[in-house]
Amino acid sequence: MTDVTGLPLPAELATRARDLLAGLVEPVPARDAATVVILREGPEVYLLRRKSTMAFAAGAYVFPGGSVDVRDTDQAVAWAGPSPAEWGAVFKAGEEVARGLVCAAVRETFEESGVLLAGPGPDSVVADTTGDDWEADRLALIDRSLAFADFLARRGLVLRSDLLKPWAHWITPEIEHRRFDTRFFAAVLPAGQRTRDVGGEADQVVWKRPAEAIELARRGEIFLMPPTYRTLSELSAHDSVAGILAERREIMTIMPRAVEIAGEMRLVTG
Repeated sequence: MTDVTGLPLPAELATRARDLLAGLVEPVPARDAATVVILREGPEVYLLRRKSTMAFAAGAYVFPGGSVDVRDTDQAVAWAGPSPAEWGAVFKAGEEVARGLVCAAVRETFEESGVLLAGPGPDSVVADTTGDDWEADRLALIDRSLAFADFLARRGLVLRSDLLKPWAHWITPEIEHRRFDTRFFAAVLPAGQRTRDVGGEADQVVWKRPAEAIELARRGEIFLMPPTYRTLSELSAHDSVAGILAERREIMTIMPRAVEIAGEMRLVTG
């Protein structure tokens, strides 16, 4: 998709949209999820291409992220920075949901990029996460044999919620069979850490300037979902990471919806 408004729907989704509007089917509940825009100077962003076999957003270039695990709401998670209550106020969510969102953001970022927004204390951050022991923990987090709270406790680490910047809130349209209630965060790649191609749900990872990624999408060379496209467009207005972090953001909920325009079902955000 190369635009975020007035997108024509494929036949299957158009049919489902009409059924939803007619009350013939019910929308699938949206699952809480978090995604993180990892930034480095350029500015550049880290993007993963989802495997073509994935049930959701197959082939799309996305930011690291995923669904909230029930254990992400565990109050045992060691925490430094703005509290779950403060995050809840930002995202208009309850404290438990907010805790889960922030934990999911940090956990999924580590799982999908090897970047860990945590440190031994509130003013420090892990400098290297590339050893075999880190990889074993990452894989254990992915297969859910290791809880995030236990992972942090075993390594004597605290989650650094202050390294996250709230950016946006998107809910998957009701026409989709898989839906997510996703909060977007931005974070700078910590000094000393580096991303790596860790496999899993992605078959390719790249660093791109936001404007470059948008141009590739316009030319049809890469596929971007509307939230990713919009986020990259917003980021492209800045010429530095500092500028991105300094932007004042009012988090508004966006849920694209299907409407019929001149006999054609289209997806709009307005």
